[in-house]
Amino acid sequence: MIEDIEARKHEFVAWRHALHENPGIGFQEGFAADLVEKKLTEFGFDEVHTGVGRTGVVGVLKGKRASNRAIGLRADMDALPIAEETGKAYASKTPGVMHACGHDGHTATLLASAWHLSRSRDFAGTVYFIFQPAEEGLGGALAMIEDGLLDRFPCDRVYAYHNMPGFDLGHIYTRHGTMAAGCTFFTIRVQGMGGHAALPSKTIDTTQIASNIVMTAQSIVARNVDPNETGVVSFTDVYAGTNSHNVIPDKATLKGCLRYYDRAVGEQMKTRLQEIARGVAATYGGSAEIEYDDNFVPMINAQEPTDMALDVARKLVGEDKVHADFAPLSGSEDFAYMTEHAPGNYICVGAGPGANPHHPKYDFNDEILTTAASYFCRLIETELA
Repeated sequence: MIEDIEARKHEFVAWRHALHENPGIGFQEGFAADLVEKKLTEFGFDEVHTGVGRTGVVGVLKGKRASNRAIGLRADMDALPIAEETGKAYASKTPGVMHACGHDGHTATLLASAWHLSRSRDFAGTVYFIFQPAEEGLGGALAMIEDGLLDRFPCDRVYAYHNMPGFDLGHIYTRHGTMAAGCTFFTIRVQGMGGHAALPSKTIDTTQIASNIVMTAQSIVARNVDPNETGVVSFTDVYAGTNSHNVIPDKATLKGCLRYYDRAVGEQMKTRLQEIARGVAATYGGSAEIEYDDNFVPMINAQEPTDMALDVARKLVGEDKVHADFAPLSGSEDFAYMTEHAPGNYICVGAGPGANPHHPKYDFNDEILTTAASYFCRLIETELA
């Protein structure tokens, strides 16, 4: 690890705890954005831009040697609408909202990297420190891009990381190619004809339609997706409520998501789900319409940035702690929108035992903060040597 980052670990951890205490869900990360702006200004950054993609912050740091090259480092800032159950002294002060995915740790990590690099500036070119809002399904990366992120701050390469509970502490995991799945949220609205539960023949039962849509949709991956490809169809919310034991509802709503590693597979899954929803509904005399929200694309680790990431990681933590054959994540990550526009790499840093992300007892492991910050700094010093 970098010595001066280790020496200031207590301070960086304090920043992380302050962020944890004051979480904000997507596009409401006021505390985090203000803290980032304040710290980057204190560090003497050349430029600090706020309000990028609504609540995002971008810091511009120039090296002491001239170069046209520029590298982007990205951290996410948003929390989740989950009531915290960690019992920690620094637990969330905002009811029903907590940092249940470690974005507080990611933000503190990038701030620690910013602190070190602003003191040395031992690189040639420019580093863009990208603090992104709304990673958790609200399109924060896309919002920043649509706000001109990579036009205003053009990056030759972009890098990011995520903490990984359940993986060996301090180990670094990545892979070439597909690193995380694309994701499409869907909402299916079923229309039938309600009535008395004692007279089902006088109704078009939306609960029957909804149940059959759920079951039939599982054939999409089993019978439509190429066996060499992968897909997931998950229903997460089915509602046809009348709050009654003897009323058949006339409407039902189903929500869920599709996951895929190839965009063409995603489109195939969307087409089949629409056909199934409409076809099943028609079979029972009803109708169904479906809406899609393509909020994540598959995340691709480019060849050369991944080679660079692996080389830096091996020198930092040792060959035996670096894993280049990490299985692709079935979850999604909207850093993928940035890697669509600039080649990049995404690593995971093992956080040891602990609750999984998106669980009310999850907490970021502060032990990996200096590892990840040292990695970012060595990456910049190597990329912009």
